[in-house]
Amino acid sequence: MHVEKHFKGGATVRDVVIGMSDGLTVPFALAAGLSGALAQSRLVLTAGLAEVAAGSIAMGLGGYLASRGDAEHYASELAREHREIKELREHEEDEVVEVFAEYGLTRAQVQPVIDAFHDRPEQWADFMMRFELGLEKPEPGRAYKSALVIAAAYIAGGLFPLAPYALVSDAHTALEISAASTLVALALFGWVKAGFSGSSRPRSAIQTALVGSAAALAAFILARAIT
Repeated sequence: MHVEKHFKGGATVRDVVIGMSDGLTVPFALAAGLSGALAQSRLVLTAGLAEVAAGSIAMGLGGYLASRGDAEHYASELAREHREIKELREHEEDEVVEVFAEYGLTRAQVQPVIDAFHDRPEQWADFMMRFELGLEKPEPGRAYKSALVIAAAYIAGGLFPLAPYALVSDAHTALEISAASTLVALALFGWVKAGFSGSSRPRSAIQTALVGSAAALAAFILARAIT
């Protein structure tokens, strides 16, 4: 028996990627920058934890507002489609024909579908949202879920670069361990992420490590210049 397996958690994976990638790079850059000015790991750790707390809240709020914006946009466009189906039916019929024309179907072939849509305005509007506008109905509670996932991923990512400062008293030694652990965490993150996207695991691991390292290095240089 043929069973198709399609991954449908793309939005959640996207939130994890956003939160984890920032969580791995930003706290590391801050801690690394402070390590040049402070000798005690305890002070660096305190500042780093404060950044993780503030950053997770800010990132979560950003995810919430973005998801809310998507939901409001979808609701607005859906209302417009219902209004056009009711008031501009012939125009909407032409748009249905245009959608199917991209697949090589003629108006005569599509006409039975149009006739069926006349008795199904809800399905007609849903069809136009999907195939004319390319919009999918937002998942209920998506805004809250996005906020929590991004914030949790940010916190989880921030623990990797900060953990050495909790275990080693010398900030300079902790920085060396932090850089190594962050690089490993980025590679592992890329490896796991590839399992959800279906891409090459080694390539994803190397790419994530390189991109994350570049971002962390740029932020580190800026933080070091300021401190």
